[in-house]
Amino acid sequence: MTLDRRSLIRTAALAAAVPALGALPSGRARAQAGTTLKIGVLTDMSGTYRDISGPTSVACVRQAVQDFGSHGFNVEVLTGDHQNKPDVGSNIARQWFDRDGVDVVVDVPTSSVGLAIAGVAREKNKVCLNSTSATSDLTGSACTPNTIHVTYDTYMLARSTGGAMVKAGGDTWFFITADYAFGHALERDTTRFVQAAGGRVVGSVKHPFPGTTDFSSFLVQAQASRAKVIGLANAGVDTVNAVKQAAEFGVTRRGTKIAVLLMFINDVHGLGLRTAQGLVCTETFYWDLNDRTRAFTSRVKDKLNNNYPAMSSAGNYASVLHYLKVAAEMGADKAKVSGAETVSRMKAMPTDDDVFGQGRIREDGRWVHPAYLFEVKKPEESKGPWDYYKLLQTTAADEAFRPLSEGGCPLVRG
Repeated sequence: MTLDRRSLIRTAALAAAVPALGALPSGRARAQAGTTLKIGVLTDMSGTYRDISGPTSVACVRQAVQDFGSHGFNVEVLTGDHQNKPDVGSNIARQWFDRDGVDVVVDVPTSSVGLAIAGVAREKNKVCLNSTSATSDLTGSACTPNTIHVTYDTYMLARSTGGAMVKAGGDTWFFITADYAFGHALERDTTRFVQAAGGRVVGSVKHPFPGTTDFSSFLVQAQASRAKVIGLANAGVDTVNAVKQAAEFGVTRRGTKIAVLLMFINDVHGLGLRTAQGLVCTETFYWDLNDRTRAFTSRVKDKLNNNYPAMSSAGNYASVLHYLKVAAEMGADKAKVSGAETVSRMKAMPTDDDVFGQGRIREDGRWVHPAYLFEVKKPEESKGPWDYYKLLQTTAADEAFRPLSEGGCPLVRG
């Protein structure tokens, strides 16, 4: 068990109310006075995805609690490190639910862990708000009435980034894929869009996860295939290492394009603009996108130890804020009784926050919002710290994610 009891963070909800929610009826306030909702941030504190989740996700969750204010109940935030291992994550979640009274688990990077935790949450009738696993199966064959999938998924990434590369002439692909659920799903979904656009996949290779540091043999195989595009179906440190080594090999100087199918602003920061310039990626949040995203980032950035929020960590802010709004409306004491009922109420209430703006949650648990295709700026184009992206195109919320009818979620009727 990796749960560090010293990482328990007790956060009492603040005294100020959120105007959009209004005051609670006095009877409900009395009923909730002794109620404490417990939120468990199950994340990667030291591994491949630390910079896009980990401490930054914890800080964003705490910011949501602070911004929510007080509505007659208390909130506690716990943290746990799942080490990117499904068994470790499942053990922590079970301990939280059975012994510690946790009501909702959030974040959960690594798709294999995310799928496992969704199953545990359903078994225990708790809430799972997944912002950082990418597999689209969470709203497909593995959907449950207890899980909401926030921020991004492999279908959206494949459609936006993969589709853009094919339109630009990249009609032959070779994949370098992380060998676990996320990588497999991202390669599968991207292959679909490549083939639909008239392209073809000429080969692929799987690399171990976690722990791969040397991508040279994989890059040699990719170059030997003569594919126009090398698709990186990985994330985090793996993506950073693969891009750096591709630059050292001079891959792009020979005319081959690198399709980074999942890249976060923190990866660009790690690469540096000189190496990352010209790369194209898709995110659903960027700190400098609009006034609301800048306002959120301004509130939280001093708590991030020189990091900036990625879409994954920012998605935790949005999902926790929405959960707390729903808990206030239905009563925190009632929210503790049934995770499935709470998730149903979350789907019924429109979403609105400084991360994604206005949106909604579909029947299959997919939180829908726009997706943005960005190009990484050249060093001379950047005007300040973390000024890394220029917007190429926006995909509307109703078009960004897989159609409800195509996912195979058993919760979808007809």
